Amino acid sequence: MGYADLRELRTALSTAQDIAFGLDPSAPSTQQAEELVDALRRALSSATSLVSEHGATGCAQHPRGAVDPLYGDPEDPLPPGYGKCLLCNDRRRRAGTQHRGRR
Repeated sequence: MGYADLRELRTALSTAQDIAFGLDPSAPSTQQAEELVDALRRALSSATSLVSEHGATGCAQHPRGAVDPLYGDPEDPLPPGYGKCLLCNDRRRRAGTQHRGRR
């Protein structure tokens, strides 16, 4: 278990707890329920990855690396082909920037 894996799990659980305590007890909104389900899925994925061979990132090169904070962000999605691994995604970003700079 790496520090990044544990931090991701704690963050997802904390987010789920915050959302759960903020729910309207009489009639939770659909948006609140969807946010709670998303946070719980992230927590479950993180917990599952703790025993996984490729860790939270799903990356064979960086199994204990950090998860890209933009992964799963509906407002600022990652480009197609990008995964959860922050290190690999950063390398892709830098390569794309260098490639565009040569034109």
